[in-house]
Amino acid sequence: MEIPYTVKPRPDTGVYNGKLGIWLFLASEVMLFGGLFASYIFLRLGAPEGTWPNGLMNVWAGFFNSIILLLSSVFVTMTWAAVKLNDFKGFKRNLAITMLLSLVFLGVKSYEYNQKFHHYGVFLKDASSPVGWSVQITGHVLNNIEKDDHILLAADAYQPSDWRSAPKSENADKIKENPALRFALPGVEITEEKHDGEPVLKIDKKDVFRSSYFVPKYNSFFAIYYTMSGLHALHMIGGLVVFLYFWTFGSKMFHTHRAQFANRIEVTGLFWHFVDLIWFFLFPVMYLM
Repeated sequence: MEIPYTVKPRPDTGVYNGKLGIWLFLASEVMLFGGLFASYIFLRLGAPEGTWPNGLMNVWAGFFNSIILLLSSVFVTMTWAAVKLNDFKGFKRNLAITMLLSLVFLGVKSYEYNQKFHHYGVFLKDASSPVGWSVQITGHVLNNIEKDDHILLAADAYQPSDWRSAPKSENADKIKENPALRFALPGVEITEEKHDGEPVLKIDKKDVFRSSYFVPKYNSFFAIYYTMSGLHALHMIGGLVVFLYFWTFGSKMFHTHRAQFANRIEVTGLFWHFVDLIWFFLFPVMYLM
């Protein structure tokens, strides 16, 4: 028995079954990501003043990935157009480029994750309110922190601008000439050693309020960042699997049921465009704001 409306539009909705199904699915996806974006807003607005991180993300990596996703949307549209134009080679070529671009995006995202998993933050003890938030030192760990004091490679010669981590100093000019002086804090020793041109810091464990790698437990920002970016990456992997199927075994339908095959490519393309759109909300929120 032939399933109706796989190619022709339904009389009640004006679209074929697949497109109706994907729009209903994307509506549920809007509610899913909408809830996560709302959670981000409430977490950020509810954070004590000066405690929400800023400047910890690799903006250029995020910008590069934005360009990659934009190009992938162009090529997935060209893939659908090639099917409609009966251009099998063009279909295979454009879909292959789309998959390659998605792999590049996931590779860059894996690089970003790896950088964060090796980045370390130390909150020093202080009498501020909230306790332990006024002074923070970030960098890459150069020793076994479980046994000894913290030996950190300072990631930057300054702390993120919106945090109360960079103490105000009357010697602003000296700090500008020698940024390492920003780390001249109680319990923090600026060693003579240099690592890749960066200052190396020794922090006494007794002066540490808490410390962690840049993982979800570090703070609310990284908890919501990994949740949202990780879920977005899973959606990309799902789309990539479907594309791979159409590029291999599923491509047989190109020669037998081309109109239905074109609809399947169009539906998958709509999902891909939605995934790209989510990233263009994630990028400014997580990287720029």
